[in-house]
Amino acid sequence: MTSASSASGIAVVTGAAGGMGGHIARRLHADGHRVLLADIAVDAARDIATELSPDGSTARAITLDVGHKADFEAALEECRSIWGAPTIMVNNAARTQAADLMTLAEDEFTEVLNTNVNSIFFGCQVFGGAMAERGYGRIVNMASLAGQNGGTATGAHYATSKGAILTVTKIFARELAGSGVTVNAIAPGPHDLPVVKATVPPDRLDAVIAGIPVGRLGSPSFIADMVGLLTKDDAYFVTGACWDVNGGLYVR
Repeated sequence: MTSASSASGIAVVTGAAGGMGGHIARRLHADGHRVLLADIAVDAARDIATELSPDGSTARAITLDVGHKADFEAALEECRSIWGAPTIMVNNAARTQAADLMTLAEDEFTEVLNTNVNSIFFGCQVFGGAMAERGYGRIVNMASLAGQNGGTATGAHYATSKGAILTVTKIFARELAGSGVTVNAIAPGPHDLPVVKATVPPDRLDAVIAGIPVGRLGSPSFIADMVGLLTKDDAYFVTGACWDVNGGLYVR
């Protein structure tokens, strides 16, 4: 096993066509990494990739359905064929839905769990394994305040899935630590993103903001900055951690 640095690394960001994913992809690209924007909505991901790199030399879009291990394996091979072995993996893709707890249907629960938990587990397993073979890697899993406090504006299936992400992060952090691969989570509270405004009805959003101790929604560009920090070479001493960004809604 040989050690490899992330300088001018190869980053894969899942759910890169969405609001938070787009911010993260742009930040990693600005840090000098080549970025694969992976999303089931590949056309939207391609728009961002073209914005970042018109000739496709440093940013490209690929199709990835994060609910299935085979899709991660295919994405890994595509990454290798385009640029080589990945050094950074950001598991950002998720389904955010509100639902009534006591009437939540089985298929709704399963669909959200399959997307949100499978994406983290198999992203860490497939890409983490490839990184471990080379002796270097940085994995960041996007968790949520909902997985820590049980959720407020989101559904029980979403909160359940985000709680599982914290455990998966610890499992893979322990497994991969000796191979030069760190695995960490970020748990945002409500941020200024289209998905928040789509999930929380307009008549409730003001009340949600009023309930945040700092009195405003979070900045997604700051989350991207945190991803940039956790994926640096010298972030080797941070693994298995969850960084909270919630405006004071959950203090520990």
